[in-house]
Amino acid sequence: MSRPLNTADTLGLGFMLLAFFLGAGNWIFPPMAGQLAGQEVVPATLGFLITAVGLPLLGVVSIAAAKGGLAQLGRYLPPSASLLLAMAIYVVMVPGFGVPRTALVAFEMGFKPFFEDVDQSLLLAGFSVTYFALALWLAFNPGKLLNRVGKLIAPMMLVLIAVLGFVVFTSPLAPVGEGSGEFVETPFTKGFLEGYMTMDLLAAMLFGVLITNTLADKGVVAQRHQYASLTLGGMIAALGLASVYIILFYLGATSHEVASSSENGGEIFSRYMLSSMGLEGQIVLALVVGLACLTTAVGGTSAFAEYLSERWPQLKYRPTLMVLVVICTLVANVGLSKLINALIPVLFTVYPVAIVVVLLNLISKYLPAPTKAFRWGVGVALLFGIFDGAKFLGWTDNLPGVEWLTYIPMFSLGLGWLLPVVVVVTVSCLLGKELSSQPATENGDI
Repeated sequence: MSRPLNTADTLGLGFMLLAFFLGAGNWIFPPMAGQLAGQEVVPATLGFLITAVGLPLLGVVSIAAAKGGLAQLGRYLPPSASLLLAMAIYVVMVPGFGVPRTALVAFEMGFKPFFEDVDQSLLLAGFSVTYFALALWLAFNPGKLLNRVGKLIAPMMLVLIAVLGFVVFTSPLAPVGEGSGEFVETPFTKGFLEGYMTMDLLAAMLFGVLITNTLADKGVVAQRHQYASLTLGGMIAALGLASVYIILFYLGATSHEVASSSENGGEIFSRYMLSSMGLEGQIVLALVVGLACLTTAVGGTSAFAEYLSERWPQLKYRPTLMVLVVICTLVANVGLSKLINALIPVLFTVYPVAIVVVLLNLISKYLPAPTKAFRWGVGVALLFGIFDGAKFLGWTDNLPGVEWLTYIPMFSLGLGWLLPVVVVVTVSCLLGKELSSQPATENGDI
């Protein structure tokens, strides 16, 4: 018999979601964005919060609305397209970029500063093996994740974050500095796009199966109970995420006197903590970032292994998990800068599709023709996402026949997909009801 989560488990779920979301990008992008925004830090932060907090919260709620994970989110798409969407997000978030990046950020910010004179390639290899071995142990029993992560590791991390916030706001190292570049010209839009880099919307979609299975293990199986639990847990996680981002943006905005020549947000964060708290600051930084990245690695590898074992039962959870962890360990040794450079165009391509899928799931029951709306909306979002990724790489600069893109509203800002998607979804509604509004797939069986 289904029952809602009790108060302790609801808090544990919220803390677990927060811990899963607080991965690598959450720590390295906001400090740099805050420094570049300078006196425009408020609108830049607000834009960032929409994509890095608001959209992940909607992603969690959409999982409840769809009654399942990634498979169900794409239920109105053709089965092959739904499978391709799910696999693309899982590959990007786990072995391809997301999870290896957690190890690299934990290494760069929390471990490397203590061993500057050691061979860095060997040090990274040893660290990544140890890091992923610990992640494997924590993920080996997914039924225990709520207790291990939500009720143990996440509260420890929150205490460290509270210490960080207290130091940053009570003893800033400088007044808010001058901004530069696009963050001054269009701070809100630039902050909005910068929020893509955290990949938290993709993380919300990624953890769908893992979250619903965790709720089922706790006896929460009725859709109304899962919806209530996920909504409350998502709000707790969103509040925590917003707090962390506000702290990090302000840290970056007041870091110009101690970290003006930094190449990335991780370096800004590290220099700031060293200047404000000395060795103790470095230790706090190492603990908070290490725990945050580790929990994301655990959640990501566990979620992908569960998805694969449910989609193809012959792929058992534990052996699949071990293979994923080995691949993540190998990819992590590529290096942080190379991984981030490869990641950005992929995110510009995938993120519009993810946003459209989540938003359409939230309104699917109000759409007269959900199959048309999903297929047209996702198709247009993918098309413009490909253009955005190509534009970032410079492939469209001298390409003939693409001049028409400049006439699309907000294309230059990376949001050219928005108006066309609204148009095609509106047209699908005006065409009236479908003969059958049943999803193309049932029970996520794709």
